[in-house]
Amino acid sequence: MSRVGKLPVSIPTTVEVAVDGTRCTVKGPRGTLLQEIHPSIRVSVVDGAVIVTRPDDKPESRALHGLTRSLIANMVEGVTNGYRKSLELQGTGYRAALQGQTLVLTVGFSHLVHMPALPGATFTVETNTLLHVDGIDKQVVGQQAALVRRVRPPEPYHGKGIRYRGERIKLKAGKAKGK
Repeated sequence: MSRVGKLPVSIPTTVEVAVDGTRCTVKGPRGTLLQEIHPSIRVSVVDGAVIVTRPDDKPESRALHGLTRSLIANMVEGVTNGYRKSLELQGTGYRAALQGQTLVLTVGFSHLVHMPALPGATFTVETNTLLHVDGIDKQVVGQQAALVRRVRPPEPYHGKGIRYRGERIKLKAGKAKGK
């Protein structure tokens, strides 16, 4: 059995999980999430926990078993607490600002970069060099954070760019000065 797949997902009292054929719906205080489930994987709600089972030991079934359990656990966590990714801007003159729900980045280009939020994600600018991406869907939050980072990824010589909070960039020595 899969180590991840065989673990039950406990359901908090504020969360409702409904399984209808190949569709799993999770409702909580922060919102509702829906996930399509592969037809060969069985999901059931028993005694306040979600149990995921697979029909056989084929490699595809084994992979889907752990994946399905992780997706459901992430949905329960998302509607309960939500997800947050933090990004830092490092560089002279680099800053972020909000205009409505659009993130405006000044990151060394000749123009401002306007970035609308994906459906299900919201931006929060704490300081002009620290911003957060929040939401209930882990995949959407991660995708939005990756799209923001992709505008100006950290470069290896001076470390300037947009990075995840706590991300370590290995700096290169650069070109040695001639004699």
